Amino acid sequence: MPYKKINNLAGWLCFLIAAATYVLTLEQSVSFWDCGEFISCAYRLQVSHQPGYPLFAMLGKAFSLLSFGDRTKVAYFTNLMSALASGATIMFLFWTITALAKKLMKGNGEMSRLQQIQVIGAGLVGALAFTYTDTFWFSAVETIVFALSSLCTAIVFWAILKWETKADKPGADKWIIFIAYLIGLSMGIHLLNLLSIPAVVMVYYFRRQKNITIKSAIIAFLISIVILAIVQFGIRGYTIYFAAWFDFFFVNSIGWGFGSGAVIFFVLLIGLLAYGIWYSIRKKKPMLNLALLCIVFIYFGYSSFTYIPIRATAGTDLNNSRPDNAFTMFDYLNRIQYGATPLLTGPYFDAKIIDEKETGNNYRKGKDQYEISGKKIDYVYDHTTILPRMWSTEADATYAQDAQFYHQWLQMGDNQAPTFSDNMRWMFSWQIYQMYVRYFMWNFVGRYNDADGQASTAGLDGNWTSGIFDGGKHLPKSVTTDVSYAPLYALPLALGLIGMFYHFKNKKRDALAILLLFLFTGLAIVLYVNQNAIQPRERDYSYVGSFYAFAIWIGLGVIGLATFAAKKLNARMASYASIAVCLLAGPVLLASKEWKGHDRSTKMTPHDMAYNFLNSCPKNAILFTYGDNDTYSLWYDQEVEGIRPDVRIVCLSLFSGDWYINAMQKPMNASAPLPITLPFDKYKDGVRDAIYFNDQKIAGPTELRDVFDFITSDDNRAKATYQDGSVQNYLPTKDFKITINPDELVKNGVITPDQKSRLATAMEWKYPSNYVLKDNLAMLDILAHNDWKRPLCFTTTMSPQSMVGLMPYMYKEGFVYHLIPFKSIADPNAQASKTNSMVMYGNVMNKFKYGNFKHARYLDNVSKTQFYLDMEITFNDLSKGLIQDGRPDLALNALHKFDKEMPDINPDIDTAAQKFFLSQTAYKLGDTKLGNQYVKSVDNYITDQLDYNYEELKNNNNEALDARTIQLGMQLLNGMADSAKASQQLKLGDELAAQLRDYEGKFAVLEGK
Repeated sequence: MPYKKINNLAGWLCFLIAAATYVLTLEQSVSFWDCGEFISCAYRLQVSHQPGYPLFAMLGKAFSLLSFGDRTKVAYFTNLMSALASGATIMFLFWTITALAKKLMKGNGEMSRLQQIQVIGAGLVGALAFTYTDTFWFSAVETIVFALSSLCTAIVFWAILKWETKADKPGADKWIIFIAYLIGLSMGIHLLNLLSIPAVVMVYYFRRQKNITIKSAIIAFLISIVILAIVQFGIRGYTIYFAAWFDFFFVNSIGWGFGSGAVIFFVLLIGLLAYGIWYSIRKKKPMLNLALLCIVFIYFGYSSFTYIPIRATAGTDLNNSRPDNAFTMFDYLNRIQYGATPLLTGPYFDAKIIDEKETGNNYRKGKDQYEISGKKIDYVYDHTTILPRMWSTEADATYAQDAQFYHQWLQMGDNQAPTFSDNMRWMFSWQIYQMYVRYFMWNFVGRYNDADGQASTAGLDGNWTSGIFDGGKHLPKSVTTDVSYAPLYALPLALGLIGMFYHFKNKKRDALAILLLFLFTGLAIVLYVNQNAIQPRERDYSYVGSFYAFAIWIGLGVIGLATFAAKKLNARMASYASIAVCLLAGPVLLASKEWKGHDRSTKMTPHDMAYNFLNSCPKNAILFTYGDNDTYSLWYDQEVEGIRPDVRIVCLSLFSGDWYINAMQKPMNASAPLPITLPFDKYKDGVRDAIYFNDQKIAGPTELRDVFDFITSDDNRAKATYQDGSVQNYLPTKDFKITINPDELVKNGVITPDQKSRLATAMEWKYPSNYVLKDNLAMLDILAHNDWKRPLCFTTTMSPQSMVGLMPYMYKEGFVYHLIPFKSIADPNAQASKTNSMVMYGNVMNKFKYGNFKHARYLDNVSKTQFYLDMEITFNDLSKGLIQDGRPDLALNALHKFDKEMPDINPDIDTAAQKFFLSQTAYKLGDTKLGNQYVKSVDNYITDQLDYNYEELKNNNNEALDARTIQLGMQLLNGMADSAKASQQLKLGDELAAQLRDYEGKFAVLEGK
């Protein structure tokens, strides 16, 4: 069989193996994080968060149609899109490796059969090894942009190698134009693919340039950076910028309609490009012609972004930032909402803002013209530095925790000022090592578990391990028995290093191109993104292109190993042995170790937890959410599957946008508009962005409606003059109240008639902040004018700071707090656990779903640590509330329901502590069997952790000690011993007390530290 046919068939075989792997391990419904938003926006062609991912949404819509109307299957088929795209990525990776491997073979003629076997073996090893790497597999089984983005990168690099083989033939440059088109298309999926441009340019340079010198190579590299900048900032960014200013001129100066100037700009742009192409043909300038054609085809691909303003104008339910005009579109594409990241110069985290400079105006779409919405402000700091890595400013919401983490990481004193040396230590130790090298090691060396490990290089959670020395580390069983424990013995790394060294030794130019791909999709991202302190989640998915490049070297390691082995064995034996060894050390090892930790086919936790949030709400409720995992999965359940369309989901992290408040004033699904009375002109961007507290010494609490009318009044008597000369509203008091009409609450179903006596005469509370931001203003509007007609609910995972001081009136009814004006209780420690017990019992026992928690073969870290903990707290609070309300029989039913539906696991010390609280409740209800079961479960976890920490202490490895787990573990042992004895479980109590005495002796040395 001809080599070409074998190569094609083997590539398709890789696709089948990879695609089958991903389909077998595919998440069956929505996943956590952004997936819920992406599926919702694909299914209903809506506008997702910046910068929109329009092509991804359109492709997702096409795959969603495979559900044939079964809305519960939509997520499966959009997940399938990622699986198939990832399988295709593996196929193109195979062909890329074989193309590079073929060039490594000696001789000018046709390859021998043995050489062909080596080339195909290299492709199989590298491609299938990458198939089973941790980061790539994670994105391959859910609806996320990184699977399709990887496919774009794979096709681009494969295409430049195809061009290279045909570069001397007529029409070869069609491959360059194809690459340009694909780069344009990829921008509608994710921008990561742009980072392949330097590698592509260097392949072009090495093939076209006759006289290769260091100087010309450096110039070619610099040209590649310029091309990358032109595409990223010029074509992608400033095209819309110039369109916006054209539109501004034609709307504001000439009086034409919105969009007219943008249309004229694009007509001129098209005309200019067409003229340039005509000129290049007439004057016979082939390079100019190629460059212009590439620009045109990038624009063809980039044109998918016309989806964004079209769908934004349509007013979809999810319409992030509503980018329906050129100005908002420019801000949207450039992610202005997320703020600017300092790169070359900027402040350290301890820099103080000493001044502000106006750098221009912000504009919004008015009734007939663009209006000024505010000033663009640049802060002036008391000191700055080059290459600011430890950056965070007083204006950032996370400033305090960022500064604390910098001090903790670098072991700086509380008042110690950072130096440039500290800055560099942070860059190398955290940004480069912890947030890139660690991820690289996960994929090619191994990892302990899938817990978040950003905060420590010494701990086990989220750390890498080869597994070679793990046998002597006395690792806890919680690590070694977990499905995410995946030691790879550094064998994939070794194969890749062999391949890299062999490649550089024999084909330096090709190896340099791969190195550029590796660096630009790895370390270059680290330096450009400039992450400051702890991220909401691990960010390994950002560097999948870098891991892809290294997988090429894993494949080439086969040839390197075979060449070395041929010195000891005959060529045939060396080839076959090398392929066999590399298959075992690469794909087979990776698949065997990683499969259990990536098999999501049996879990439904994201879908069902969102279902529980929605079904904890009374009819027609307004549900305030905050974080990604409290919101995106809920959007999916509601927007796609139509679950509880009567509930209005309000994401508080978006509620500060005038576009979002405006959207909440309109109907959505089966939900009526929110009771927001403010007209748009009173809260639009630049108006009442912040209302500051100015204490007027008002005695006693004031009716919220009166306060709201005052702070939104346009009467100058309700305003104050500030130092900058502006005249603005102010907040005169923080003491609010809403007078209660009990009959109205009964009539609206907020409470049952028998609960009437528990009501307060007025709901009184103190507003906790010194300013009212736009999201607070909108919430106060709702509170003032809702009149208890619609239930107001908050997710139980939300911080009390987001509840504008209303925590004393929050009562759990499942996964949500329901605002009910019962008489407040005095105990501040019990505020978060108050329940409306009978309503909560009905929701939890009869409406909740449990995500196959108990029987899933794999539970992700969010399921195990966040939502398992939430379930423990929910059932414990419910049981205690029922006991308090005189229903111990129902409380025991609730505990048994938890035991029936939830696995008996202890992922961390916090879940173990809640398990202990459940045991206390079980003892209190007389179920000593269940109480003992949970106590023994917690005891097994704690002793496992304490034994490991004691071994680390004996080895003087103090950095690896988990002080919090040691401290809480001892407290739990003490509490469990007391609880067991109090419940007449004397033998168990004595055993626990003996354990406690033993560990107190072992860790006594720590008391002095």
